[in-house]
Amino acid sequence: MDRTFTLYDINSGIRQYLEDVFATPVWVQAEIAECSVATNGHCYMELVQKDLDGHSFVARARATIWANRYRNVAATFAKATGERLRAGLQVRLKARVTFHEVYGYSLNVTDIDPAYTLGDMAQRRRQILGRLEREGVLADNKGLPLPTLLKRIAVVSSGTAAGYGDFCDQLLHNGYGLAFTVELFQAYMQGEQTGPSVARALADIIECGRDWDCVVIIRGGGATSDLSDFDDYTLAYTITQMPLPVIVGIGHERDQTALDFVAHTSVKTPTAAAAFILQHQVEQLARVEAVADLLPRAVAAICQQHRHRLDVLASQMAMLPQRRLNAGLNALDRTEQRLHTALRQLLMQHDFRLRMLAQRLAALDPQRQLERGYSLTYTADGRLLRTAGCVRLGDVLTTRLATGTLRSTVTENG
Repeated sequence: MDRTFTLYDINSGIRQYLEDVFATPVWVQAEIAECSVATNGHCYMELVQKDLDGHSFVARARATIWANRYRNVAATFAKATGERLRAGLQVRLKARVTFHEVYGYSLNVTDIDPAYTLGDMAQRRRQILGRLEREGVLADNKGLPLPTLLKRIAVVSSGTAAGYGDFCDQLLHNGYGLAFTVELFQAYMQGEQTGPSVARALADIIECGRDWDCVVIIRGGGATSDLSDFDDYTLAYTITQMPLPVIVGIGHERDQTALDFVAHTSVKTPTAAAAFILQHQVEQLARVEAVADLLPRAVAAICQQHRHRLDVLASQMAMLPQRRLNAGLNALDRTEQRLHTALRQLLMQHDFRLRMLAQRLAALDPQRQLERGYSLTYTADGRLLRTAGCVRLGDVLTTRLATGTLRSTVTENG
């Protein structure tokens, strides 16, 4: 009769075998699929390994970092990488292989190699940038010309983020008296939805039909693990194809994402983005003032040249017979009239050009459009309403007028 084993016999044999084969801790490479810290301080993880295509699992195991080790291991890892232990990270763990007759197989983690995770993060960013370079689009946005004026700013950020508040405060309350139009396009700035959310906001900027001068993507500092969500190929590609210059101000001085390499201009923080725009405007203002100072001097120089020529002609005419002198004086009169006419025309041309520029700038001011009787209507979630089909009965709408706003409820939709 065949021998019969109890379940305990089998599990005990497996435990004994594993203890013999893996008598000492081993280094294990895997991806963290789940990670949580219990109230007792123990860290529980699920580790996986995927196939070469990255679609299917070829291995899975439970892992535990006991509380007496977790605090030091997590602190060391965070200090070296700027990351917290979380799902999605590739890690190299030192663990003891264990098997319990009741609870089964698991790995007891005693250490983590931060250098392995750092290398994986850098490699992923290099892969994104390498793909964009092979596709010939890596520098597309960088090649766009920066407009002379940066007055109409489309901002992609979270409305509750401190970085967005700092950006608006520095830009709108500047000490130069410069006016800006800023509109927020809401997006998630951390988590798995970061890439798709920011890409949708960029699409909304183009579809809204407004005449923006540039796009600013800003997020204040935080854990590097949050910023790694910006290392997304689809989002990076979307930025390369934007028809407007994109200014990126994400994180702190030491942080860098794939967006920094594809945007037109990369600065380190939201306040640095505001400072960049202000500096650009101040430089353009200085150029206009320089032209304004130069114009009177140029006109005076022209007048002086013509006066000198008139003096020379007058002295020459004094030596001619009276008849020729009279003819010459008549010619001088005509010349003087032409010169005055030419000077007036020149001044009128410059004055007309300056007034046209002023009118164009004034016409572009959204407030003027509102004062002419136009209005802007927004849905409850802050999106600009363009067609009646976008609202339903009972929706609450906000209408912005030249002075003040109105709130209304949709009772009929024809």
